[in-house]
Amino acid sequence: MAGSAPVCCLREIRSIMESPMDWCFAEEGHSQDIVLEKQVFRSKVLESHVQLACSSQYCAFPLNGNELCIWNIGINPVHQPLHLIGHHHSITAVSFGSKMDPLLVCSASRDYVIVWNLDECTKKALQGITPCGIVIGTLLGIVLYVRFSPDDQMVAACAGNRIYILNAKNEAVLAELEGHLAPVTAAEFCTWEKNMLISVSEDRSFKVWDCCTGVLIYQSAVLTAFPLLSLFIDEEKKQIITGCADGQLWIFSLISGHNYRCVVHINVKKEIERFYSKTGKYLQQFGEIQNNFKLSGINDTRVEETVETSLPILRIEHCDKPSHTDKEENFFPAVIARYLWIGSSTGLFIINLANFEIEAALHYKDYSDLSIQFAGSCVLTRKAVDGKVLCLLTSMFESVIALLEISPTALMRAQKNEFLSYGKEKCLLVIASCSLLPNSPLNTESLKKSSSKLTNKKTLGPKGTMKDQPLVFHNKIKSSGYTSAPQMKMFSPNTKMKKTNKVLEWKNNCKRKNKEYPLENFPPTKSEREISAAGKPTSISCIQYSGDGEQLACGLADKSLLVFNSNLTGTPSVFSASYFPKLSHVPCHFGKLVLYCTGHDGAINSVGWSHNKKWLVSASEDKTVRIWSVCNTEPALLLGSAFSTQQPEAYNLFMTSAIGDGIKLWDLRTLRCERRFEGHVNRCHPCGIAVSPCGRFIASGSEDKCAYIYEMHSSTFSHKLTGHTESVINVAFNPSSAQLTTATLDGKLQLFLP
Repeated sequence: MAGSAPVCCLREIRSIMESPMDWCFAEEGHSQDIVLEKQVFRSKVLESHVQLACSSQYCAFPLNGNELCIWNIGINPVHQPLHLIGHHHSITAVSFGSKMDPLLVCSASRDYVIVWNLDECTKKALQGITPCGIVIGTLLGIVLYVRFSPDDQMVAACAGNRIYILNAKNEAVLAELEGHLAPVTAAEFCTWEKNMLISVSEDRSFKVWDCCTGVLIYQSAVLTAFPLLSLFIDEEKKQIITGCADGQLWIFSLISGHNYRCVVHINVKKEIERFYSKTGKYLQQFGEIQNNFKLSGINDTRVEETVETSLPILRIEHCDKPSHTDKEENFFPAVIARYLWIGSSTGLFIINLANFEIEAALHYKDYSDLSIQFAGSCVLTRKAVDGKVLCLLTSMFESVIALLEISPTALMRAQKNEFLSYGKEKCLLVIASCSLLPNSPLNTESLKKSSSKLTNKKTLGPKGTMKDQPLVFHNKIKSSGYTSAPQMKMFSPNTKMKKTNKVLEWKNNCKRKNKEYPLENFPPTKSEREISAAGKPTSISCIQYSGDGEQLACGLADKSLLVFNSNLTGTPSVFSASYFPKLSHVPCHFGKLVLYCTGHDGAINSVGWSHNKKWLVSASEDKTVRIWSVCNTEPALLLGSAFSTQQPEAYNLFMTSAIGDGIKLWDLRTLRCERRFEGHVNRCHPCGIAVSPCGRFIASGSEDKCAYIYEMHSSTFSHKLTGHTESVINVAFNPSSAQLTTATLDGKLQLFLP
């Protein structure tokens, strides 16, 4: 066939008289509620590593090398499938168009890149006319991936180290993108940025192009030691997700100003191990599939050899949130999350984008009725129909193509039952064969008797029984008082105090402020005021608002404690030993201890308020805790042997903790990580974490002189607060109004309002 010919002849649809069982057959799996093998196709050649295509109505795949097979999912299998012939070499890539009317499909091989109009091809086949397609590329080389543009006007063909931008209407090369150092494995058009194309390659990097001008916009560094195989564009979050041959996922932001930064890196292999650790049934199986295969020889005494296997990410696709239709307990995560399908050679996995954990796993080996146990290629439908998705697989080692129908809801429900049954198996209930001995420590009656004896026991002397006496027994000498209560009572509430109008007014004011906290307001991102906490640059180790949000306590590295009003105006109250030298020899009684109250001898790194705002508590690097009187700005009590460590912050039923360059949100009821927030610029470690009273926002400082605000429904930051002169090491939300205060390493406080 001449390369200049715009139209190529095709073979007519396979004769219906030929037995369908010779080339395809239907299977019914034994777990039809989870996965059903709808069709199986036998090819004359191996079709292991090819790009497949699957839509809600059609699936397309190469068959017998150079045939393009189109299967209509909704039509009787007797009239299936449609075979289109035009290639002389084996087809290596297939893709559907972006629009449904007309629905286009592109097939590529070493010789041609052809675009077919399925409606026209079907009509011509029914009329007995040979269908035909349009050749848009000739002799480009081995094409590993093809993709239509959002308007179906262009086709990106990845051949070797290059990407050819072809006209979808005729044979014309619009642009040639050159820059990768190894074969390009995938390329996707950006739907919200015109003319933007993203590509990944076996050179372990991704690149961003202007596909019209051929200009390279951005190129990443080498991400891993393994080739990048798959690429997915998240239109909702404006992110790209790529996977490699060793089970690693990377998410990068395409938002303007984010500089293509890495949002999160996921080790899918470890997440699968963590998923299977929830139940003991699959632990041994997962180890057999994923970790190694033992090769035993004739001589049993020979040391066994192991072969390490990888987890290639063959496909990444959107997954609709599974829905339960019955009235049983909702077993899906409480947070609003989005899901992805991860297709690999051994199975399919559903990953939660809120916490990046595996929610469900489908291993092909678990279902004996499936014809394919190890997949070479896979593709899934983007949208579920009646709660089910279609998955098209090619076998790694056999000439088999299979079409599966999967129910994510049934899959997750079945595995939830496995987790629950495993939890019940771990419980151990022992019933005693006889009653407890009378002197057993588990006998409650024995404990009551022994406790009663200890209570009524008297002090015995050499001549008999004596009454309890103080340590000094002479009548004319005062007792040391060890058997009496302490003379000084600190922090004992005055329960007889009348509720004055001022107290009631203060309480009502606090309730009013907390009630009117702007739950649906925007986060505080506008800088209102910046002040220096001390006369010289001093690190602010900690900040904490009072319960009513009227005052802000700050612990400094110079051993002093300051209290500001919430608006950062006026002169702060200073709490420091250097200002009270006369207190260094004043004793305070606390129980049996006599302590001397002074200021801290080290940097203050933790501070807290009492509920009535009368007392402050501070912890320092001198390993002590001190309690201060707010009214007199004086230290009132010292508690020794305290350890100064940075602890996670707890908020009611949730807890936050810093991890690497991000934050984890933990549910304290289930001890489960519900969400990860990652993506600090330059991968800086977060410094200080705060959760807004409304629970919608999380703020954290950073070493890059910025503070970041996250929203609960997102995994990356929504606002970046700039303008700081040093690292932001602490942040705090006002509990009664929409205010955020940041503290820096050089001793500056900055107030932010919505």
